[in-house]
Amino acid sequence: MPAPLVAGTLFALAAGLMWGLVFVGPLLLAEYPAALLAFGRYLAFGVIAVPLALADRAALAQLTGADWRAAFKLALVGNIVYYLFLASAIQRAGGPLPTMIIGTLPVVIAITANLRSRRCGSREPPLPWRRLAPSLASIAAGIALVNHAELAALQAEANADLGRYALGAVLAVGAVVCWTWYPIRNADWLRAHPERSPRGWATAQGLATLPLAVAGYALTWLWFAASGSAFPMPLGPRPVEFVGLMFAIGLFASWLGTLCWNEASQRLPPAVAGQLIVFETLAALAYAFALRGAAPDAVTVAGIALLVTGVLTALRGARGPRSE
Repeated sequence: MPAPLVAGTLFALAAGLMWGLVFVGPLLLAEYPAALLAFGRYLAFGVIAVPLALADRAALAQLTGADWRAAFKLALVGNIVYYLFLASAIQRAGGPLPTMIIGTLPVVIAITANLRSRRCGSREPPLPWRRLAPSLASIAAGIALVNHAELAALQAEANADLGRYALGAVLAVGAVVCWTWYPIRNADWLRAHPERSPRGWATAQGLATLPLAVAGYALTWLWFAASGSAFPMPLGPRPVEFVGLMFAIGLFASWLGTLCWNEASQRLPPAVAGQLIVFETLAALAYAFALRGAAPDAVTVAGIALLVTGVLTALRGARGPRSE
């Protein structure tokens, strides 16, 4: 296997392991509103990015006004709006159901990236559909199996609020839309600027997120005050846990995870990189079952095996020529 493919896969794996942590926060801080979790996470990310900007000042100095506008767009859609949808979905439907809906990202992104490459042109030639089909089919089948197991468990609950779960599913679909757009546009920028530092670009997105998160946090506080909410602001009923978890997620999932993903995006074709987001799904599932204190059933294990098979098939398919 070529060295760039190996390195890109390892970076994608590291990103997935860290991104899986974002599914834990809404479960550990279930009494916190999703807006506060989203703005708190990215406020922490922005604060972390400030000292990092000193180390990356040479890379940041190379960015143009257009680059900063791109960073703001990526920060808004791929960070804040995405996590607003995801945190809201997890708090309404629990961890596994939104995780599995987010798990469709490898299929959605791979298809979107390939269609976009064929219609709009790209520096990276599209992968032949016949080479993408086996991995996409395997990943889709794996997601379907795990979804089946989770929905069966949900239907077995006597007091299950199906309306609440349905709303959670719709919000998770919104998160999928945001994160279909984000990695493709982010990869476009990175592959158009191969001489730029992926670490500097991750830091730039953190800096771009900071004013958005400050504004969002302030507006949330004002909304609670105006509506007479009893929620204790600014840090909620468990300030130590809230601040600690926000900074942990901000450092590992937001900055370091973005850095690893940027490194992967510079080494892998977009259609293959999109499929490797399956690592986030696998990590999130592992964390969710660990919090439950239960092992997955046989159907779920079979689904996970198909997901992994799809990833390996995608990597093998990426090594051949790109002509039809």
